Amino acid sequence: MLDALKNAFQIADLRKKLVFTALMLVVYRLGSFIPVPGVDPEQLTNLFRQGGNIFGLLDLFAGGNLSRFTVFALGVNPYITASIIIQLLTVVIPKLEEMAKEGVEGRKKLAQYTRYGTVLLAVIQAYGTYLLISRTQLTGGASAIIDPGLLTTLLIITTLTAGSMFLMWLGEIISEFGIGNGISLIIFFGIVARIPASIISIAQSIGAGGLNPLAVLGFLVIAVFIIAGVIMIQEGQRRIPVQYAKRVVGRRLYGGASTNLPLRVNQAGVIPVIFASSVLALPLTLLSYFPAAARFARVFGYGSFWYNFIEVILIIFFTFFYTAISFNPLQVADNMKKYGGFIPGLRPGRPTAEYLERVLTRITFVGALFLAAIAVLPTILTGVFRMQAFYFGGTSLLIMVGVALDTMRQIEAHLLMRHYEGFIK
Repeated sequence: MLDALKNAFQIADLRKKLVFTALMLVVYRLGSFIPVPGVDPEQLTNLFRQGGNIFGLLDLFAGGNLSRFTVFALGVNPYITASIIIQLLTVVIPKLEEMAKEGVEGRKKLAQYTRYGTVLLAVIQAYGTYLLISRTQLTGGASAIIDPGLLTTLLIITTLTAGSMFLMWLGEIISEFGIGNGISLIIFFGIVARIPASIISIAQSIGAGGLNPLAVLGFLVIAVFIIAGVIMIQEGQRRIPVQYAKRVVGRRLYGGASTNLPLRVNQAGVIPVIFASSVLALPLTLLSYFPAAARFARVFGYGSFWYNFIEVILIIFFTFFYTAISFNPLQVADNMKKYGGFIPGLRPGRPTAEYLERVLTRITFVGALFLAAIAVLPTILTGVFRMQAFYFGGTSLLIMVGVALDTMRQIEAHLLMRHYEGFIK
């Protein structure tokens, strides 16, 4: 692995991408320590310690910025939610579907609509977060807002919206000029940054006699097996054998080769988990704004049975939805037919497309069930081992492993393109 990393820095183009990505992530971390004016950080810390609200889930995607109420407190939640809405509307509205099929120009228009939606959702979420914090009475009747008023409200909303838009821009330029998916890397970096504090909290709990050392050891062993399972499913493939008939073009003979078509078990990657968590976070946040809906917020709150049940359904739905968008069996079958390719025992065209769709549906169902199980299993284990101090949610685990593998694949592609041996052997 060290040799592969050394080779990566020997390639000028890849070295620039890696350095640029690292610098942008440093900028993100620096912004994570700039507080929003008008908020008392000590009172806000007490608000988070009270528990029983949706702040913990939102704080996951914000990388701990919400608990400190920095300028990046909203994180990339508005952008993710806007992306979900635009993708769903693309299937429903024909005009947007035509834009998606127009190529680069169409995708640029959809990206612009996503940015507009991000601004709108950021303003709504910023105002809602302000209301939630200002209306929550702490011990002694204190409030986290120093001086509630119109100017303070506008200042907090503007600051939070600007921070979220800056993160959106940061993620886009990382994707364009750096390595990996910028938005996913920002979420990944925020989760990883919280691990040292969680480890320290566990160590202190063991020292105080609050946690059984054997329970911690057993939890870590199970966590290692879960990570291995995630990697296995993320890298798992169903390889469909494909043969190409011989054909003569001019005086040269082409084709006659045998190859395979790899269908990934988890074609959608970590996207369904991020989408499901974002979709759940929005209504729970809205419910928290109204005191009359507090009972529903508790029933469907993070970690509850109904929350996990709905999350499983959403993960399965988004896995099939994203796979249907990213892989078109009919188009693949037509391309194979065009170049003289066929699957042994099947006629080219429609029969091949139906076979691919049938196989893809089966393996996608397995991948979706696995994603859903991993998303809720660590939450169950956390309750069994009574390790609330360590945030080992299935969502954070899948994001970390999925983003790490995706980034390594991109680095691998750059290395193999220049005949270097990569990370994945």
